[in-house]
Amino acid sequence: MKIIRLTPDATGLVAWPTLSAAKKSVVTVGVFDGMHRGHQAVVSRVVELAGKYGALSAVVLFDPRPALVHGWAKAHGGEEPGEGVADADALTDADERIRMMRAMGVDYVLVVRYTLAFAAKSYRFFLGQMVGKLGMRTLVLGQDAAMGAGRAGDVKAIRTLAEGTGVFELDVVDDRGPGYVRVPAVIEPRMPEVHGEPADPLAGLSKAELRAWSKAHNAKLTRVWSSTNVRWLLSQGRVRDAAEVLGHPHAVEGTVVHGEERGRTIGFPTANLGDEIAGYLPVDGVYAGWLVDMGPDDDGDAGELNEQSRLAAGSPWRWPAAISIGTKPTFSEKTGRHERVVEAYAVSDDWLDLYGHRVRVEFVGYLRPQIRFDGADELVAELKRNVEETKRLTAE
Repeated sequence: MKIIRLTPDATGLVAWPTLSAAKKSVVTVGVFDGMHRGHQAVVSRVVELAGKYGALSAVVLFDPRPALVHGWAKAHGGEEPGEGVADADALTDADERIRMMRAMGVDYVLVVRYTLAFAAKSYRFFLGQMVGKLGMRTLVLGQDAAMGAGRAGDVKAIRTLAEGTGVFELDVVDDRGPGYVRVPAVIEPRMPEVHGEPADPLAGLSKAELRAWSKAHNAKLTRVWSSTNVRWLLSQGRVRDAAEVLGHPHAVEGTVVHGEERGRTIGFPTANLGDEIAGYLPVDGVYAGWLVDMGPDDDGDAGELNEQSRLAAGSPWRWPAAISIGTKPTFSEKTGRHERVVEAYAVSDDWLDLYGHRVRVEFVGYLRPQIRFDGADELVAELKRNVEETKRLTAE
């Protein structure tokens, strides 16, 4: 797979490359945050049609997320977020999305830096560029897709354009999954107070109770297969339900740094992730999951080459892990939120020296809320229980 990174000029124009002088392309466009089942359905269709037509498969990937760019501009007098602004609401970074697209067999990923000037271009102009520059013969979209200035280019408008011009065809994929769910307009993390996987708060409610809950939370109908729903589930500790939408366990990545090393003194040394964490952090609590050693952080291309072998089930770089997420009282200027701490205790008989390594933390199940213990003995007993539960859940 070839990755091409493109930055629009001050007027929003992109210097699109020529992918091939001989082959047409099948293209999809979007953010694909989280690469959930709906996204996978769209990308799989791109690869399928490209194979059928003897064409190139291409994904135009917007980064950063449009929601971050427009939200930041609204809050900062029209200013766009700079390179150092972290997107705390992104489920995955662009590298993770690209990794999954590579595994799915995509030929090209064109990562376009999303800017306000680029967003101001009409969908007609944008699609004309796709046809003229990328040789697009087929555009693949999900059912609720929209693009261009004011999001005027919805599926209906694009289909009319495709049929009217005859220069490309539109293929629409059912990416909605099992219907819709109600999600609060403002997602506020809430740590479950009980042990074990949190239940769906809407399960078993009567119609009247559901209406009351929706009104109290200003809830909106949202596709089950959506990034918004995944953020909601993770913010409530419902990592198993999130995995159902994603089609895989949710994960974050970061570099292991030296912590206070208190865990080592009681026999539970943890890998502490630094401040630069890629991926959406679930609500505070203790989770069962996996810790994957992705190699030294400065491996570069060599690290990318063996990513799949390290991520594979049963690889020697992968261990069951009890994962703790907590919140510091300090406020981060990069994210506009309080700083979070991620620690993972790998269930292994060997001493793991992971300092300076990039690691991946995958969430399999919620174990318990953060608790203040009266003494070390009580804490050690609870950690032992967490380890046994982690072994059970990861063995499943």
